[in-house]
Amino acid sequence: MLIFPEVCEKEELAELEAMVEPIERFFDNLDSTSIDREAKIPADVLDVMKSLGLFGLQIPEEYGGLNLNATKYARIAEVTGRDGALSVTLAAHQSIGLKGILIAGTKEQQEKYLPRLATGEQLAAFCLTEPSSGSDAASIQTSATLSVDQKHYTLNGSKIWISNGGLADVFTVFAKTPVKTDLGTIENKITAFIVERGFGGVTNGPPEDKLGIRGSNTCELHFDNTPVPVENVLGEVGGGFKVAMNILNSGRFSMGTSCAGALRKLLGQTMEHAMTRKQFAKEIIEFELIRQKFAKMAVSIYAMESMSYMTAGIIDSYQKPDASLEAAIVKIYSSENTWLIVSECLQILGGLGYMKDYPYERYLRDARILPIFEGTNEILRMYISLTGIDSASSYYKDVVSKLNSPMKNFLFVGKLLRERYQEKNSKKSTWLLYEHVHPILQGVVDKQVHLARLTDVVIDLYGMTAVLSRASRSLAIGLPHNEHEKFLAQAFCYEAGRRLKLNLDELTLYEDKTSDNADELYRHIGDEMVKEKGYFATSCLQRNW
Repeated sequence: MLIFPEVCEKEELAELEAMVEPIERFFDNLDSTSIDREAKIPADVLDVMKSLGLFGLQIPEEYGGLNLNATKYARIAEVTGRDGALSVTLAAHQSIGLKGILIAGTKEQQEKYLPRLATGEQLAAFCLTEPSSGSDAASIQTSATLSVDQKHYTLNGSKIWISNGGLADVFTVFAKTPVKTDLGTIENKITAFIVERGFGGVTNGPPEDKLGIRGSNTCELHFDNTPVPVENVLGEVGGGFKVAMNILNSGRFSMGTSCAGALRKLLGQTMEHAMTRKQFAKEIIEFELIRQKFAKMAVSIYAMESMSYMTAGIIDSYQKPDASLEAAIVKIYSSENTWLIVSECLQILGGLGYMKDYPYERYLRDARILPIFEGTNEILRMYISLTGIDSASSYYKDVVSKLNSPMKNFLFVGKLLRERYQEKNSKKSTWLLYEHVHPILQGVVDKQVHLARLTDVVIDLYGMTAVLSRASRSLAIGLPHNEHEKFLAQAFCYEAGRRLKLNLDELTLYEDKTSDNADELYRHIGDEMVKEKGYFATSCLQRNW
């Protein structure tokens, strides 16, 4: 039986909902339209956010924070996600800005910085992206050179698209530093630093004029001979890449509940419109096609909630868990389906959804950043599939090792031979990743289309696990609307099963050039477009005279 994580006792949930109530009131009365139009969060709004403890949700109580676990943090994100600008400001501060101090900081660093960050007296920002490096973090050019007396580093370089960059007082900055290797050579490796604006030499450009999340502050940051004390190295010298990945991996899981919270509100507003707007002498909600749109949107929201809370439960249930794979799955599914759902809502709203006098078009603009930031979905797809393949290859190595010593592992060998015999004599053979070196694994990193398909298989499998587990729990303990949840879970699994079959067919038929696979055609078209530097099909009006 699938078990959905249970990490909060009854009293804890009551306390959590008591905490959520004033936050919901605040967001229900928030003037998000003005924040979007003015492209700035007013000071009085930030003050209320501070008073609600929103800047210290996961900071330990000893430093003035609320010390929420991942599940409780995900619940708060449901509410803060209703305003994209505020949600990003908070996430930039605590999910990535100060997270390095939490997970890699020394006791002294935590005591020095966390108390003022917990109250919002100081804001934090995460500084990784540069003009020449985005997803390729290893290519950063910002440098940090150790002084002759070895008491401080001198930081030089620029970072771009830094959320909270113009507001923050404390920055987690990544820079290249010369590091002596075990062989005695010197290599430039990435190191993470805690940098204060007050150190000097820290300046920022004007706020970027963005498509969406306009109220959040995003700008360039420049470090000009900024002195950083050696005690402000975060983690180990040369270990900054690992710190950066741990920070990013630890924060993605809450995107599912953040998106779901915003979508619940938008879907409710859209349904209210559909129940009052009349066309052809009846409300548009009465049309079967419209009702199906709402049903499909509900299924996607249910799935992103289920995956997000399952991942949060995994994080809370284990000591030092590695849920980076699950968090990446949540991020991809939630970001892509949020974009689709918002688009469908605007379709139902019609012309109303397109007008700036109403809030709906803002949801669309805010949603577009989701597949891009905190790791682009393309990069995360590669990460998920390659992580799975790496795990499978480790298993395969273990199999080979045992086969080389059959007398010591005769039970294992016997089981393996029996399974192979059954497979050979069955009408329908099975294909397991760890039993065959599939053609797509040759030069696997370059087979990105196939890796993406493999990732989509994993996403659907995790989604099916999450919704079935959640719905089973609801049915077992008799939660309200459990029958409705059953339908939501069944609908998701039906659609996911269809996608799984298609993707697995595409993967297993890769070598069959007669199969219905357009990959080679698209590859050829893409290659030709690169040569011609764009679209170059002849005009429909052109003739050979």
